[in-house]
Amino acid sequence: MSQLRDLVVIGHRTVPARFLDVRFARSSGPGGQNVNKVETKVDLRLDVNRLVEVLAPSVAARVRHQLSARLDADGTLRVVCDEHRERARNVATALDRMEQMLQAAAKPRKKRRATKPTRGSKERRLKEKKRRAGLKKDRGKKDWT
Repeated sequence: MSQLRDLVVIGHRTVPARFLDVRFARSSGPGGQNVNKVETKVDLRLDVNRLVEVLAPSVAARVRHQLSARLDADGTLRVVCDEHRERARNVATALDRMEQMLQAAAKPRKKRRATKPTRGSKERRLKEKKRRAGLKKDRGKKDWT
């Protein structure tokens, strides 16, 4: 399809448009009688298992892991867009969304450095503990005599 383009993932690494599968359906929402005639809703799919062909295996594995909640049983990432009344704008929006997802997933995560709590944070924690303990102590039985 001429509307599809390559997706830039990291630097000069791209996912070729031939890896993408696009389907169209009738959209809901505004458009009057037009929505009953024109298929403007876009269903863009990418088989994440094929990313090994164009990305480093470690990057492809990271993308698969980060997007695991969005993948179906076959390992397909799916983006659906029906925001606009025009098919071309929906295709462009879906491509942008998928590209952003892939870029975010491919980005290496910062390693967490273990740090010690500061003196101020320790003091605040103990002060809050004492305050809560006092509240709970006051809930006990009182001798009103």
